[in-house]
Amino acid sequence: MPAPDDTGRPQAVVIGAGMGGLAAAIRLAAAGCRVTVVETADRPGGKARARKTAAGPAAMGPTVLTLRAEVDALFGLCGTSTEAEVNIALLPRLARHWWPGSGPLDLFADREANIEAIRNFAGVAEAEGFARFDARTRALYEAFDQPVMRAPKPDMPAIIRTTLRNPGIWGALVPGMTLDRWLGQFFKDPRLRQLFGRYATYVGGRPARTPAVLGLVWQAESQGVWAVRDGLAELAVALARSAERIGVRVRYATEARRIVRQSGRVTAVEIEGGGRLPCDVVVFNGDPRALAEGLLGDAAQAALPGLRLPKPSLSAWVWSFAARPVGPLANELLHHNLFFTPDPKQEFGPIGQGQMPETPTLYLGAQDREWGLVPELERFQIIMNGPADRPGLKDEDRTCRDRTFSHLRSMGLGFTPQPTEDSLTRPQDLAARFPGSRGAIYGQTPEGMLAAFRRPVARTRLPGLYLAGGGVHPGAGVPMALLSGQQASEQALSDLTSGSLSPRTATPGGMLTGSPTMAGKPSR
Repeated sequence: MPAPDDTGRPQAVVIGAGMGGLAAAIRLAAAGCRVTVVETADRPGGKARARKTAAGPAAMGPTVLTLRAEVDALFGLCGTSTEAEVNIALLPRLARHWWPGSGPLDLFADREANIEAIRNFAGVAEAEGFARFDARTRALYEAFDQPVMRAPKPDMPAIIRTTLRNPGIWGALVPGMTLDRWLGQFFKDPRLRQLFGRYATYVGGRPARTPAVLGLVWQAESQGVWAVRDGLAELAVALARSAERIGVRVRYATEARRIVRQSGRVTAVEIEGGGRLPCDVVVFNGDPRALAEGLLGDAAQAALPGLRLPKPSLSAWVWSFAARPVGPLANELLHHNLFFTPDPKQEFGPIGQGQMPETPTLYLGAQDREWGLVPELERFQIIMNGPADRPGLKDEDRTCRDRTFSHLRSMGLGFTPQPTEDSLTRPQDLAARFPGSRGAIYGQTPEGMLAAFRRPVARTRLPGLYLAGGGVHPGAGVPMALLSGQQASEQALSDLTSGSLSPRTATPGGMLTGSPTMAGKPSR
């Protein structure tokens, strides 16, 4: 057993200061554990990163926040509030969408406003189709929220009971029903099938291969989209700062080398330089494939025996830069914009073959829009989806630049100056930065009917080792990563308080308080 600390409290080490790791650290500390976070980078956030530009930090990862209550709960555990720690705003519109020769179409966090917008854009029949789609996805969201997203692992009996009570959602659960096919039941306009099929890419899949049930992602966004003034990297900094106020120790630029097992359970984490951090609990906030490949030692590898992770999710080429927009659309951008390809086959066909899209759909984040006065030099992020698990090819940067910015120019948008290749993050860069990920942004692929049931869960076979992050249950995206941190902390606290981990004898002042969510689960 690890040596007791000076308070007699259980000790926890969190490997990785991504969103899931920060959530686990805060919840463990709030419950009475002594927590140390070790992070390879020099700042927190994981994939929520930013690039320095002349206009300030430009997002390199996720750009907006949904299901904000998960963040509010964490700041509340630290004795503060989201508004006190970051400059955050509810966006008046979810996103603006363009197609070659048509658009824009704006969507809102208001059902009736969306029906009217779609009626004006595509006609009465398509607006009625949207109303049906919205109702079906709301039913899916409500059916899967508790038994899947908020459960320690997917609860099949509860899912079956809920499904039997909601015959309206059966069509989305038919074996082999993909999101793309299902959307055809609601929309005849191919532009709308493209738009709502895009939610498959938000969890790393292709619409024609992703189960229809993931149409429920629309409901998470339709509840409201929040932006942080300096991006979600700044949100991660604020969470880490708040965690430190309640006693969490964060060690940046520190690499975890090995998870140590003794007497059949976790006892320490070895860090670079040969040091050891004694602990009762380890939360690994990284890609589970890194453990399965033995990157943190034999003990951690044995904790995931026989793990056969499906292929990785989508990756991306990501431009992060500062510039002045020019052209007819320069003044038309919102915070959240999408420029669709005229032919989805020219995007997803090459991706399926491990290649860069011929004609991509592009996400464009205009980070300084919808905050009032727009500065002359603005921050932008452009994302082109692509395949993971691939090497970089000769002249690929030039090809990416040409396919990205020629598509935007054809639709009426340019940039001065045009960004150079040092503003580009590639799939192979992501693979190098995040061990075991193979460059995937969203963990394992969501494609396939049972993909959601194949994700690793928080508790592993090695007592004291737990998993958090977008690569584990309940899935990808910032809110799901935060929920994974909650699951990891609750499983660890349950094991500590039940005695299955045989925690060190605590002094009265060091007793665990139990899960911090038990007294008052955050409302949604």
